[in-house]
Amino acid sequence: MAGYCVMAPLAGAFGGLLASAILSLKHFGSLHTWRMLFAIEGIITIGLSIIAFFTMTDRPESAKWLTQEEKDLAIARIKSERVGQTAVLDGIDKKKFLRGVFNPATLGTAFMFLLDNVTVQGLAFFLPTIIKTIYPKATVVNQQLHTVPPYIVGAFLVLLTSWLSSRFDRRNVFMMSGAVLMMIGYIMFLASTKAMVRYGATFIIAGGAFVYGTLANAQVSANVVSDTARAAAIGTNVMLGNVGGLISTWAFLPFDAPNYHIGNGLNLATATTALIIGAGLMFWMKADNKKRELVDVDAKLAGLDLQQIEDLDWRHPAFRWRP
Repeated sequence: MAGYCVMAPLAGAFGGLLASAILSLKHFGSLHTWRMLFAIEGIITIGLSIIAFFTMTDRPESAKWLTQEEKDLAIARIKSERVGQTAVLDGIDKKKFLRGVFNPATLGTAFMFLLDNVTVQGLAFFLPTIIKTIYPKATVVNQQLHTVPPYIVGAFLVLLTSWLSSRFDRRNVFMMSGAVLMMIGYIMFLASTKAMVRYGATFIIAGGAFVYGTLANAQVSANVVSDTARAAAIGTNVMLGNVGGLISTWAFLPFDAPNYHIGNGLNLATATTALIIGAGLMFWMKADNKKRELVDVDAKLAGLDLQQIEDLDWRHPAFRWRP
């Protein structure tokens, strides 16, 4: 998942380099200036999507790049994690779908992802504008190039935190750490007008913001049981994340330039709220796990048929939250 999500900050870095190169062209066909960006990047994306359609796999059985032994191992791992389930890939089920959407871990994490995306999309939309206020005398190409290093730092921390998260089987604490980094960065923006301080803040903010893409999706995936609930949980997380992107379009307003006190204050507030939610969710998970330890699993499942047990998903008494 880190390999997938790290493409977001790398896209920001590569986009800055690509934009600076494309903007140095006189024209692309009959297109000029920013229109060339949409055309060239769009053609590349469409080409890659056609290749992906024929090469991507959706389950162990259809993975041509795995040996039969590796397929069997992958299937066994999946089954071992699915409490009360019999199928590796279940069909669409309304109850399981709702279990994925209205899962406390899903809703809490998705709201954190919403708050984080106010910053992530704000960087995507307004980092060139922010760089322009820091280096107003630089050329457009030079300003674009200045947007690249913060994204590189963000990409590095996506891989590092994901590796640490996998090693310790913890996600919440790393999302909370990302929120702290964002808070520090926006405090620097609000407290100083010095160019180097503000530019340095963009590195810290990017480092904290981009880790959520991997961690939030992994978190909602780890805290459901069935494939249907997992699909619903990821969909809910991404949907609310996109709401954060919508909010970000109103964060940095023209009349607030050049210091953007409103935009920076809003992002400081969202990062602080994400930290509070993350802490609350982590403590709730631990407390609820202790309650579940006291439950008699057999007594709780008595009288339920196989389908009813499968539909319990995270409500299954043997299930444990993974913070």
